[in-house]
Amino acid sequence: MVRMTRAEFEEAVVDALDQIPEELARLMDDVVVLVEDDSPAGGPVLLGLYEGVALTDRGNSWGHGELPDRIFIYRNPTLAMCRTAKEVRDEVAVTVVHEIAHHFGIDDDRLHELGWG
Repeated sequence: MVRMTRAEFEEAVVDALDQIPEELARLMDDVVVLVEDDSPAGGPVLLGLYEGVALTDRGNSWGHGELPDRIFIYRNPTLAMCRTAKEVRDEVAVTVVHEIAHHFGIDDDRLHELGWG
C-alpha cells in the first residue's frame, strides 16, 4: 500500500483531468469530479464511479432541475492496490478516463476492449 496524503491524491486527480484533451473536456456537460476515501459500503470495492445520466441518454427535456452528474475517485482502494506513487498516478489517470467515458455513454465492455477497463 502506498502512503499518500489526501492533498497529494487530489493533485493526482487534477493532473489526470488536465490530461484530458481540451476538445473532449469542453463536451463534458454538468459533471463534477469528487475524491472520496472509500467506495460505498456493502458493494464491490471500486476505484471510481460515475453517477448520472450519460450524454447519450439525455433527452430534450433533460437539464431542468437535475443535479450535476458526479464522478467519484476512491483514494483508499487505489492506494491499496498500488506499490508506488507513480502507479497511483497512472491508475488515477486510467480511472478518470474510464469514468469520463461513462459520462459520454461508453459502457464497461467497450472500455475493456479499448484497454481502459
